[in-house]
Amino acid sequence: MPGLLVLMGSGETSPTMVEVHRAAARTLRAGARAVLLDTPYAFQENAADISARARRYFARSVGLDVEVAAGITGAGWVFSGPGSPTYALDRWAGSGVAGDLRARVRSRQGVTVLASAAACTAGLATVPVYEIYKVGADPHWREGIDLLEPLGLRAVLIPHFDNAEGGTHDTRYCYLGERRLSRMERELPPGTAVLGLDEHTALVIDLESEAVHVAGRGGLTVRRPGSQAVLPAGARTDLAGLRRLAEGAAGPATVPPPPAERAAPEVTLEETIQRCEERFRAAVGGSDMVGAAQTVLDLEAELVKWAADTEEDAGGVEQARELMRLLIARLGELASAAGLRSLALGSLVDPLLALRGRLREEGRYDVADLLRAAMLTGGITVDDTPDGPRWTPTS
Repeated sequence: MPGLLVLMGSGETSPTMVEVHRAAARTLRAGARAVLLDTPYAFQENAADISARARRYFARSVGLDVEVAAGITGAGWVFSGPGSPTYALDRWAGSGVAGDLRARVRSRQGVTVLASAAACTAGLATVPVYEIYKVGADPHWREGIDLLEPLGLRAVLIPHFDNAEGGTHDTRYCYLGERRLSRMERELPPGTAVLGLDEHTALVIDLESEAVHVAGRGGLTVRRPGSQAVLPAGARTDLAGLRRLAEGAAGPATVPPPPAERAAPEVTLEETIQRCEERFRAAVGGSDMVGAAQTVLDLEAELVKWAADTEEDAGGVEQARELMRLLIARLGELASAAGLRSLALGSLVDPLLALRGRLREEGRYDVADLLRAAMLTGGITVDDTPDGPRWTPTS
């Protein structure tokens, strides 16, 4: 079976990485065992929920039946993602999984996908991000499992390289920021490069042909003291070219993707939230209440798409839910405004009832009740009957 090493900066169970996962899955033989290593987040109280969401994502979006396991022997496809890099390192070293992962890359067989926290362990050293960013430990490195060494790469891997959550403070470079990363780079063994993977971006290495390409929304930064090079999304090279970059030699020639691969990348949930706010505002400004209601429906559909996302730090899903509640309440206010009665109420109410029905089917009764209350405020009474919901204008 062809070997692939796929490293992701973030978004591993979001719509942005679906095509990367599908392409990797297509290399598997029929019936190949697919394993999810839950080690990086196994200490969390909601570990079972994270695993369940990830399994649903791979089943529905990728077509892979994934099992949660502590070992990877005999697996054709192995995935590990969010959590704590150092927790994973400690458990993998003691259980032998670290050696098994290295053996997979050295033998150049099987598909190995590491993302976020798990990807952070792939180099010769690892950023202990929780200890530094959340606990306040002095900047330092932990020894990594070094999956890159069999590929001739002397490097560390840093996911979330272009993170911008900090707003007023620097959270690039997996929440380290420039000051701490610069200090830590001086402590690396001579000749070590930093491979920085942007969020919603993947580095895909074909272990058989040694072809390399960058997929997703961002880029791969190869950083050395005093210099850096960036391979943007769509760039293609090979391991020899990537090694030259990591060694500080002249950069490799890259080949642009063919036209068939130049589709616009998936937008992030944060971008969707912003666009929905803008669309809703424009629809209301133009007295297009049907368009405003459709915006709420579209936002709800995006929430369903992102429900499996196991990245929790950004809080994007909760932000989207808050926006949907706000827009629903705003629709209720608008429905009571003078002049709306002259509109065809059915064209506005029917899509809102469809949205309420989907919310109830998903067990999200709190939001469904909020929608019903907003409609009542706007002069629409909704009654649930054995034949389905019925609505009538109030006097």
